[in-house]
Amino acid sequence: MSEYKHYTVMKNEAVDALECKDGLVYVDCTLGGGGHSELILKRISPNGRLISFDVDQDAIEASSVRLSKYNNLTIVKDSYTNIKKVLKNLGIEKITGGVLFDLGASYNQLTKQERGFSFSKNARLDMRFNLDSDLSAYEVVNKYEEDRLVYIFSQYGEERFSKRIAKAIVTQRKLKPVETTTELADIIVSAVPNLKSKIHPATRVFQAIRIEVNQELQNVKNTLNDVLDLLDFGAIISVISFHSLEDRIVKQLFKYHSTRCHCDKTQMICNCPPPILELVNKKPITATEEELKQNPPSRSAKLRVARCIRK
Repeated sequence: MSEYKHYTVMKNEAVDALECKDGLVYVDCTLGGGGHSELILKRISPNGRLISFDVDQDAIEASSVRLSKYNNLTIVKDSYTNIKKVLKNLGIEKITGGVLFDLGASYNQLTKQERGFSFSKNARLDMRFNLDSDLSAYEVVNKYEEDRLVYIFSQYGEERFSKRIAKAIVTQRKLKPVETTTELADIIVSAVPNLKSKIHPATRVFQAIRIEVNQELQNVKNTLNDVLDLLDFGAIISVISFHSLEDRIVKQLFKYHSTRCHCDKTQMICNCPPPILELVNKKPITATEEELKQNPPSRSAKLRVARCIRK
């Protein structure tokens, strides 16, 4: 196995937020390189239990070695979207301690050339977190209708030149399929005006395609709702997001489930059920200056934390 490169973003902040206690059940929905999982295990051993999810075999192999000394860890090769089914199969009814999400692609996925996530490394278009998945970036770029591409680029990438880029892709693929990351990046660059920007013209489109391939936004929304059913009283949910679309989903869900009343203002009597969550931090926690120096991409990370108050 080649070296697994990984930087654990806001490791202490995210795990501190869980207020780890020995003897309770915790879940790390995104194992990655095992940084968060390792710190959780140090704090809940010997009697606590940790279930860690990942669909990336590279991550699982690297973390299995890193965390091999812990007997209270269960690594599951499955999507966190199946958290209800997996925990049930493991005989776990409730998450008594807390759950951590570190969303988005890992450093290893983004930088490993053959995974096809980066426009700066020439590789076949892929971008799958789970290499067993059928849908890859190649299918999105070469088989999606033009109007669907426009929607994805504008909604998931917030790309202002979505129509131009989508049209350029469709025009090119009629001549020859777009097969590599650099081919796609060149098409994007040629389709947009030459504006002075620190961001490469392909950045937003690559993000949008990655989100579509892995159904990231829908998965986050669905799973957060599933997790609410699994949280025991006092359990904590800690979520790190890396772009505004993810953060908006987390913020809105936390706000909705921590609000005491959702009634229309004209309604005289409130019949709303009690709130499920209590916000631990109203404003997102961000990386420290020291961490930004060590890992500049941490600048986009936002951590939101909430506690279950439903008995």
